[in-house]
Amino acid sequence: MSDWTAHLPPGLEPADVDLLAEGTLARAFALRCAEAPGRDALVGLTYGELDARSRTVAARFARAGLRRGDRVLMSAAASTELVVAYVAAQRLGLVVVPVNGAYTRREVDHILGDARPSGAIVDDAERAGWMRAAGVVVGPEADLPDGPEPALDGGGPDDLALIGYTSGTTGAPKGAMLSSGNLLASANAVRIAWRWTPADRLVLALPLFHMHGLGVGLHGTLVTGASAVLLERFTVDGVLDAARDHEATLFFGVPTMYARLAASDRAAELGRLRLCVSGSAPLPADLHRALSERAGQRVLERYGMTETAMNVSNPYDGERRPGSVGLPLPGVELRLSDGGEIELRGPNVFRGYWEREEATAESFTADGWFRTGDLGTLDDDGYLRIEGRSKELIITGGFNVYPREVEDVLRAHPGVADAAVAGMPDPEWGETVAAWVVAAEEGLDPAELTAFAAERLAAFKRPRKVTVVTDLPRNALGKVLKHELAAPT
Repeated sequence: MSDWTAHLPPGLEPADVDLLAEGTLARAFALRCAEAPGRDALVGLTYGELDARSRTVAARFARAGLRRGDRVLMSAAASTELVVAYVAAQRLGLVVVPVNGAYTRREVDHILGDARPSGAIVDDAERAGWMRAAGVVVGPEADLPDGPEPALDGGGPDDLALIGYTSGTTGAPKGAMLSSGNLLASANAVRIAWRWTPADRLVLALPLFHMHGLGVGLHGTLVTGASAVLLERFTVDGVLDAARDHEATLFFGVPTMYARLAASDRAAELGRLRLCVSGSAPLPADLHRALSERAGQRVLERYGMTETAMNVSNPYDGERRPGSVGLPLPGVELRLSDGGEIELRGPNVFRGYWEREEATAESFTADGWFRTGDLGTLDDDGYLRIEGRSKELIITGGFNVYPREVEDVLRAHPGVADAAVAGMPDPEWGETVAAWVVAAEEGLDPAELTAFAAERLAAFKRPRKVTVVTDLPRNALGKVLKHELAAPT
């Protein structure tokens, strides 16, 4: 078992670490607002303004009929208005359901039917139409009638705060239930480990429907009482201009972002930042070295999941090892099963999957450890290296894709008799989605299948390459041997 105490700064003892000192995520937000109302939370929004505006929006939600425990779907581009609405939802005790803005109607309909939200925050008129069944549907600005201020910042750390949908091996996305305490503990763990202080300013170019942007970037900023430059989307120039113009100290990104930064003739400008963190997908060791050489940045790689927020990180003060995700974060316990599967326990670990008792039971060991489905090894110093996945997860550009969901879509095409999907290595995206299909009739056009998938899957889930084959290699039990499939051409 690896030890988390290596992340503590000098003078801080393990007994002094209380990841739940503020009780709930909402209470932590409120305390930071009260402590420094004149400090920036976001560029252009002080903590005092965040407090006042989130109170107003929470009152609007309450007048519209939303109550503590109601689910509210959130699907919009990053903006100041969205942050205010999100903070208001947390302070009112609503359960936020983040949804990728690239999801198709089929994907959104599944989440609507499963989570049964009472409201939705969405910034696209067409998508808003899909969500009429959600009840209260508003834009990020929450343009609703004002109402009297309701009770805010109540509840306890075990109250459900967020349901993050993540695909499973069955192909149907299931909702990971994260409590307010889970999210608070994780934010405080990275605050301690990464020496995050109110003086820091983060360039946040990650989407807020993803745990990386929301649970790490936004939560960490607001729990710390720091500030962020919020960008609607990532571009190399946008990130580097923001870092320069706003004297930023932090940047969090996925390997695809770092590959583009490293290839830029402005790569050296990353050197002005105190800390660069990479996550959501493995950071190639050669890219880690390139960033060190071209930008003077020893990028800190970490490991997290929708079900657990942040788990493991390379140390801030110690060695940041290429190819390793480091040591367990404060409060996190980690062990490897006999088969090498990474198992976790701690205040960051979720309670289970929304209305999926069987899936929840299968995800925990008899003694209460969460089975991640990832395979790893620990070196002599306790650093974790992720070797692969026992589940067939594809991570492309930091987003998770499970082959079964894509296979089910391809098999729905009348010209397809069978299909297999796997990830293929890619220098920019980490992996891309590849498909091999058995035709039900002659003349099946791969381009037709690509178009068929485009109507039913978010862009990052669509196969980049499709190969038509006569059959799929299988073992004696009929399981497809994906490692024997040749790379598509």
